[in-house]
Amino acid sequence: MSKRSRGLRSGSRHKLSRSSRERGLSPITRSLQTFDDGETVNVVIDPSYQRGQPHHRFHGLTGKVLRSQGKAYVVLTRVGNMDKELIVRPEHLRKAK
Repeated sequence: MSKRSRGLRSGSRHKLSRSSRERGLSPITRSLQTFDDGETVNVVIDPSYQRGQPHHRFHGLTGKVLRSQGKAYVVLTRVGNMDKELIVRPEHLRKAK
């Protein structure tokens, strides 16, 4: 028997799926949105864009934008007692209310 593959999206069958009405590419404005330093954002993974996607364990978390890095943003979020820096493209970020 061969060893089970454990890729980046393994174990995310339902978390990274979309309803039938939402299938396909997302609007282009989602990838063109900009964020300022210190702004609070939610990490909501868009499964139609694979580039700049954080690990699915960070889906649904809230954090602050530290800086931009190329086309992506560095987001500081807290997981348990540790601070994590995520490099996420804007397709996977939403402004927190």
